[in-house]
Amino acid sequence: MELSSLLNRFSEPETLKMAKLGRELRAQGIDIIDLSLGEPDFDTPQHIKDAAIKAINDNWSHYTPVPGYLDLREAVCIKLKRDNQLDYLPENIVVSTGAKQSLANAILALVDEGDEVIIPTPYWVTYSELVKIARGKVVEIRTTVDNKFKTTAAELEAAITPNTKVFMFSSPCNPSGAVYSHDELAALVRVFEKYPAITILSDEIYEYINFMGKHESIAQFSSIKDRVVVINGLSKGFAMTGWRLGYIASNATIAKACEKLQGQFTSGTCSITQKAAVAALTGNLQPSIEMTEAFTQRRAKTLELVNAIPGFKCFAPEGAFYVFPDVSAYYGKSDGTTTIHNAADFSMYLLNTAHVSSVMGDAFGEPNCVRFSFANSMPNIIKAWDRIAAALHKLA
Repeated sequence: MELSSLLNRFSEPETLKMAKLGRELRAQGIDIIDLSLGEPDFDTPQHIKDAAIKAINDNWSHYTPVPGYLDLREAVCIKLKRDNQLDYLPENIVVSTGAKQSLANAILALVDEGDEVIIPTPYWVTYSELVKIARGKVVEIRTTVDNKFKTTAAELEAAITPNTKVFMFSSPCNPSGAVYSHDELAALVRVFEKYPAITILSDEIYEYINFMGKHESIAQFSSIKDRVVVINGLSKGFAMTGWRLGYIASNATIAKACEKLQGQFTSGTCSITQKAAVAALTGNLQPSIEMTEAFTQRRAKTLELVNAIPGFKCFAPEGAFYVFPDVSAYYGKSDGTTTIHNAADFSMYLLNTAHVSSVMGDAFGEPNCVRFSFANSMPNIIKAWDRIAAALHKLA
């Protein structure tokens, strides 16, 4: 049997691969602490679950409109106005089965073969692979820990060519935790104003998990707003990873294109999830605030433990729930059995020796780094970093 060549264009997400390896070792009775997956370890708030139960009892069990129920798209508009001072209409909103599908819709709607998509490193693993699926060309802007993993206006302008179609980034960023300030975004906007053919995909899924204060969306700048596709969802801020709901806010042309694509792939997303999402977006945000408070405490403890490890160079994340240290000081070291040549070796060494799962930085476009999540309990975080320190102490 010969499968489609499409499958050779992209790779399996390393985040899912590491989680799978961790599950396999756990099935063998090994105590694995998972610092690989980006999933809040909290339960969905009760008022959201109550809304879902009511939706089931009210028989919201039929096919849904492709872009989402009208009341949900209205709720997204209310949220965007309340939290971000952004004005959108329901016709600008398309609801999908997770922010990942929202990203896929947008990329497939915008990118043709040979089109260039600029992505600052490090970036979420799926960005580059979606571009490859669309037969586009990924153009990376390498950022550094010294610049807080953020691209500058000069770097952006240097990367633009006549073939540039899309710029894609996240703030707060997975995996680095970088958060762009209003002034940093304004500097990028001044570049985009010179190049009206470029569309900006702004992934804001970690919006509520922000340790620096107010979230800033690049869509707030009126000169380019019509070229911005805001991508967001419920998984991170509301602990609703398994509910699978994301959305875009964009100009009506892009929204209609995404709706057309989605109509052939999945149609409308789960009816019960949509009704629960209305309660999430328009209801009490206190549970989300409390989650971020817990992440703030875990961030502080994680940074204390990470900074105590010799050789690590670590940026203090400004948002999301990851640390992304440069671990290259350990390349070339060995415990007598295993030699660390790269980030993949480093992650596998920790999995097999410390029984802690992580994700190698190559997957995010940054080969000297490794991503560790602190979306885990404080006892597990402490135990994991104690194990990591002991395992690294064996390397010489």
